[in-house]
Amino acid sequence: MKLANTLKILGFITIVLSSLTFSNRAFAVSRIKDIADFEGVRDNQLVGYGLVVGLNGTGDNIKSVDFAKESLISMLDMVGVNARDGQIKAKNVAAVMVTANLPAFARQGSRIDVTVSALGDAKDLQGGTLIATTLKGADGEVYAVAQGTIATGAVAGSSNTSGSSIVKGVPTAGRIASGAIIEKEIPFELDSLDSINIALRNPDFTTSRRIAGAINAMLGTTAAKALDPGTVTLDVPYEYQDNIVGLMTKVEQLQVQPDQSAKVVVDESSGIVVIGKDVKINRLAIAQGNLTIKITDIPLISQPEPFTMGEPVVVNTSLIDIEEDTEAKMQVLDTGINLQELVDGLNALGVTPRDLIGILQAIKASGALQAEIEII
Repeated sequence: MKLANTLKILGFITIVLSSLTFSNRAFAVSRIKDIADFEGVRDNQLVGYGLVVGLNGTGDNIKSVDFAKESLISMLDMVGVNARDGQIKAKNVAAVMVTANLPAFARQGSRIDVTVSALGDAKDLQGGTLIATTLKGADGEVYAVAQGTIATGAVAGSSNTSGSSIVKGVPTAGRIASGAIIEKEIPFELDSLDSINIALRNPDFTTSRRIAGAINAMLGTTAAKALDPGTVTLDVPYEYQDNIVGLMTKVEQLQVQPDQSAKVVVDESSGIVVIGKDVKINRLAIAQGNLTIKITDIPLISQPEPFTMGEPVVVNTSLIDIEEDTEAKMQVLDTGINLQELVDGLNALGVTPRDLIGILQAIKASGALQAEIEII
């Protein structure tokens, strides 16, 4: 509770993951579908370039954004309007990139959501209409066509008199719900598979072996085998040759206990510290003290010499005050203590999240921290 209060006061966040609040029997288990993917069953990314029209004067500056101007001219040519000889001053048009994810087994004629993002100097895409835009995959083939009205969920406003403005959210990026129609399917036949590869999202030797064991126990065979930390292969049993979906349904519902390596994740920019449950340290002593340096500017007035034409001059001088916390104590942490004991020991020192980051790095450097530190 002391650590939580410290975080509230300082405005930092420390996230501690621990299983010590549960009994020894309450291990976290997960379904296979939540920790792994079936090879071939995945999304595919689509991308396209298009134009948004109907903006309220918040579009690209056609004079400075050449690609927006050329795209507008090309679009007008397609509908039989020749605008190449005239001067275009439209402010209601914006060049955008359109992205989407094509789900596995998505069928022709079904719809998917799309994301629209400004390319030029457009100020706001809210309420604009995306003109029919083809979406291509990595192979260059067109798989969908997007069109519709954009919703950004952002608010932007400005004052013409004072020049002040306010922006909440990102008005230059938005979504079109069900904004693209799938025109081409990605061929993939499950019934033709003789084996299924299961890819772990967090590769681990122990977890892959546990997945293979759970599948074999369910089938009563040795059809599943852990190939490496990230892959489990399953030979389709004879009785499931014509029912691959039924087999995958049973497999993905199996529950296993994922294993993980001892790790401490540190985000120095935000002060976030995440400590895994298996983090342990050897016996060592820690001393933590706070050094406060206060620099104050004091204005002094320098008077001119008597009988001169000079004027008083204000001169700033700095007062430096250094204070060191004399309440800092040496804390001894025993060998092999667990996460809760580690946090309690550091909390007894009154450390802040920033101090915690430095202490953990120092413990790791001393060789006493039996865990990996990952800095993001």
